[in-house]
Amino acid sequence: MELTRINYALKEWAVAVDALSAGKTILLLRKGGIREEGNHFKVAHNEVLLYPTFEHQKPDLLKPEYADRVTPVTSGWHPETIRIGAWAKITDILMVSFEPSIKALLPFHVWNEKFVSDRLKWKPLQPIYLLFLRTYKLSEPQEIPYRAEYGGCKSWIELQEDISVANTTPVLTDTEYNKLTSVIRNSIANPSASNLQNQSEI
Repeated sequence: MELTRINYALKEWAVAVDALSAGKTILLLRKGGIREEGNHFKVAHNEVLLYPTFEHQKPDLLKPEYADRVTPVTSGWHPETIRIGAWAKITDILMVSFEPSIKALLPFHVWNEKFVSDRLKWKPLQPIYLLFLRTYKLSEPQEIPYRAEYGGCKSWIELQEDISVANTTPVLTDTEYNKLTSVIRNSIANPSASNLQNQSEI
């Protein structure tokens, strides 16, 4: 049965949502928010709307090309309406603790080395979750009102509105997406080779 409407959403920095929607990345790195159930990250749903957040975006944790797109806001700030322009299928979920493998992923996401280092140090006994997202653009982006229950340091929220995901377009073709997932998996499995290749391309 074809999925036509969704009301579950994954919260992520707006700059990362934009990158996913533009096909610049397919990868998110998570350890979970302070208010996650059991203080651990877990994937609640595999097909989710992408809900952009602004409060915790920090330019100094982003690569330069993304840092320039962020305007820091005060704690607790949120827009009166939220623009939902894309949804995603979470096709792969990997738990990685090996530091070289995580650092080898630097070319494939929006964050910089400081962000990766901070993630590794926070809750050091917990792995970093790597989410591979096949992103689709909505045929008509939706503006929904912000609600207090959408706030807080949590990854998953249930929206009051169902949003249509019918007739949506994948950002990347099957071939492009499958090739990128293979490259990322190879970088995780062979971090030394990936690092040497990245250095040779600089």
